[in-house]
Amino acid sequence: MRIFIYLRSLFLLAFILTCSETLAIDESVQAAERTNDSLKNLLRSPGLTEREELEIYFQLNNSYAAYAIDSVILYAPKGIRLAEKLNERRYAMGLYTHWGVAVGFRNNYDSALILLSSARQLAIEIKDKQSESAILSLIAFIFILDGKYLTAIDYYLKVLPIYEENNYSGLASILANLSELYRKLNNTDMAVKYLDMAAEASEKWNDGSFSYGWKMANIYNEYTLLYLIRGDLDKALEYAQKSGEMESGGGIINKCTNKVLLASIYLQRDDYDNALRYAKEALVQADILKSKMLYVKTWIVFSDIYLAMGRYREAEIEALKAWQIDSTNIDEARATALNIVLANVYMRRQAKADYFMRKYTELNRQYSEKNLHTTVSDMAVKYETEKKERRIYDLKRQNMLYVFASLIGVFAAVIIWIILTQKVRNERKEKQYVAANAVLDWEKKERKRFASDLHDGINGMLSAMKLELSTGERLQKISNQLDDCIETIRRMARGMMPSALERYGMKAALEDYCRLFPNVDFHFFGENKRIDEKLELTVYYCAHELVNNSSRHSGAKIINVQLVQDDGSVSLTVQDDGCGFDEQSIAEGSGLKNIRNRIAAFNGIIDIASAPGRGTEINIQLSM
Repeated sequence: MRIFIYLRSLFLLAFILTCSETLAIDESVQAAERTNDSLKNLLRSPGLTEREELEIYFQLNNSYAAYAIDSVILYAPKGIRLAEKLNERRYAMGLYTHWGVAVGFRNNYDSALILLSSARQLAIEIKDKQSESAILSLIAFIFILDGKYLTAIDYYLKVLPIYEENNYSGLASILANLSELYRKLNNTDMAVKYLDMAAEASEKWNDGSFSYGWKMANIYNEYTLLYLIRGDLDKALEYAQKSGEMESGGGIINKCTNKVLLASIYLQRDDYDNALRYAKEALVQADILKSKMLYVKTWIVFSDIYLAMGRYREAEIEALKAWQIDSTNIDEARATALNIVLANVYMRRQAKADYFMRKYTELNRQYSEKNLHTTVSDMAVKYETEKKERRIYDLKRQNMLYVFASLIGVFAAVIIWIILTQKVRNERKEKQYVAANAVLDWEKKERKRFASDLHDGINGMLSAMKLELSTGERLQKISNQLDDCIETIRRMARGMMPSALERYGMKAALEDYCRLFPNVDFHFFGENKRIDEKLELTVYYCAHELVNNSSRHSGAKIINVQLVQDDGSVSLTVQDDGCGFDEQSIAEGSGLKNIRNRIAAFNGIIDIASAPGRGTEINIQLSM
């Protein structure tokens, strides 16, 4: 009987602490672990009765609920089976409660609600009103974790009148949680009001216990958040330091939250060293509990700091960690998605920035809808008085205006962002087009001048020299060599700026050019009609460059040149059966780079397929 009374007192203490999300301070973890090892050894003792075994499971769950969630999930079901077998409903109620909270911290909200509902039903059966109220508070806490604030408010308001009677401890917890909900709903005035009430209730209850220390640490953290929202960094730092001083009752969740808040404060002060220091301390606390919720908060603040420091890759990595572990919580996911967008914009990764910008826009839409459907002001007013219906109506209208204004702001921001992005793209394309056209114009003039000089100048001079030399038989050999030289120069002139290109277009010019090579076959498909002069020049120059490359470097026996022309595009393919090359290991030469620069003005695409010993095929697509 004595051990049952002892266990019951432990249960009630753990119940209150759990209701307040309290976890044992890390200094006591080692001592608790030694005690738990003794209990587990006792479980293996021979001759242990089922009731004694149940009591041990119950003690283990009371202890592990403070710092080891996985152990609660392991031992609670075993204890519940024994409690139900022995019809010990109070034991079963406590075990269901611990199990439900543990599962909730693992983000399995539906399972957590089922388990806590089972605990509540047992509390009703044994007519334990205080325990039922505590379980209702825990159910509300699970709905908060799941982002369902309206339902959480409903549950808190069900138990608030019970705590108002004589339980200042429970009253302080409920009021603090209501303040947190109002803060999350961006109603800082109501949040401060409920937080002041929570602090007043805590001072009335103050017994110097661990639970009191936890509640005050939680309240100080809430004050810190509210002053951060209002931009009062000095006040925020003052309350954050007060929370940090509550060592006897901070608990792991409050400690982690406190470190995240301190990191945020120093970040806003541009003190990155201290910001990183507190973020790392927050991660240590999150590692103790291994809670997804705490990890997400910590990784987001790391991402914020790295963004401010210009360390964009690290900012993206931390934000992606938070996104991957939980992208369903709208409040956290919005901050995560925005950080990923900003990091990728600064790193000039347009595609990824665009993808997460769409995610961010969708989350903002959901956030606005949630605010629209989560107008909790009416429920709080019902608690204060039933006669303020007009005030409820006014608050609803005000909240809807806020929501609509938020939606307009979000849409305006998205539209501006899209316009600016498109403007930058258009300006970049315009610059590429102007530059490519300038190169084409200059190259055209230079080729015409060079072709004219070759044909009219050097070619004429060599012809005159041939006439002089043809009078003597012994000079015949020199005459033959000059013939070859003249033919080569003529062919060069035709290649540089063929008259057929200006007169008849690119099909005729490419046919003439390919005839100069005994191993080059030309094929044409489509409608042969004149197109933009600069586009014709581009196609001809690209073919000229590719055929020359194949002739000189590939050792090809056959080179196929194919030109396809339709109403909207031109396609050029040059294929050979030469030696080929490894695309991964061989860098592009100046010829291919010149081709890429030429086709940029026409939104051109080049595709290269080659392998050692298998020849090469290069395809160019150009838009008219």
